[in-house]
Amino acid sequence: MSNGATGALKPRSQVAREFASKNAIVLVLLGLVVAIGIARPSFLNPANLVNILRISSVRAVIALGCGGILITRGTDLSAGRTVGLAAVVSASLAQRADYASKLFKGMPDLPLLVPVLAAIGVGLLVGLLNGSVVAFLKVPPFIATLGMMVIVYGAVSLYVDRPPMGAQPLGGLREDFTNIGTGDTLGIPNLILIAAAVALVIYVLHNKTRLGKNIFAIGGNPDAAVVSGVSVWRNTLLIYAIGGLLYGLAGALLAARTGGATNNYGNGYELDAIAACVIGGVSTSGGIGTVGGMITGVLIFEVLNNGLVVLGVSAYWQQIVKGIIIVVAVAVDIRKYLVKR
Repeated sequence: MSNGATGALKPRSQVAREFASKNAIVLVLLGLVVAIGIARPSFLNPANLVNILRISSVRAVIALGCGGILITRGTDLSAGRTVGLAAVVSASLAQRADYASKLFKGMPDLPLLVPVLAAIGVGLLVGLLNGSVVAFLKVPPFIATLGMMVIVYGAVSLYVDRPPMGAQPLGGLREDFTNIGTGDTLGIPNLILIAAAVALVIYVLHNKTRLGKNIFAIGGNPDAAVVSGVSVWRNTLLIYAIGGLLYGLAGALLAARTGGATNNYGNGYELDAIAACVIGGVSTSGGIGTVGGMITGVLIFEVLNNGLVVLGVSAYWQQIVKGIIIVVAVAVDIRKYLVKR
């Protein structure tokens, strides 16, 4: 009885501190929106906010793929190039039959699901290759995915290579395909609906399944996970495969949103995804991370990017600001880890 009364009579300052601690990342996001909105009221235009959410949707899907890998103490530097490969593959299969510069001459219009599934398939293949190298050959994730990043870029460049002109951009995409990225359903952009669905699936996967429990166990203490009977190699392979699958989906969505693709699509996206996850509370030491935090981290970066553009800040300064945020976030995360030890 007394314990309940004591809990109910917490000082307001303590309650406020606890609330701020638990919701710090959300408060940062709201603070950014309010601050930029005060400086430039046009930033709060509903059309601009919806555009931020639409652009964030593709990056959120990528971050959700990276997040699970980071939780297991891994990393994936090939994510961005895999997105580019998937975008190019889906675009090449979604070009109109009458398009003059069609990559595959004479190929008829394919069912809408074909380019999307092809993109997911190539992403899944890259993910399985990454997971196999990490799980079976015991190559550190940084090196394994760095090598895969270079391999994938070479592969996507060869895919769109048209000697003697070299790698050429792909255009002339069918309207039903581009509608995935530019259209809406019941007034809500399709990209936002798809990203929300993916976030829900990953939330369930992380929090309601054995795989989710296993990846947090592996990230928290790999040796203890092995003793507990967790198959590290099998779960490592699965989490990299899921990451690749999501990069493939993101590539198809990116091609649909922009109406085309080039071999440079996705360049640097892996760094943005990793940074968004870290900002969102995914620990670089493994074992910690939430879907909500990953999504919020993506939104913070996109709000920051859009806000700095609205404020007229140079693109070069935007990169400096982003870099500072990443370093500070990682430093804070490492500090928390050292304090716990």
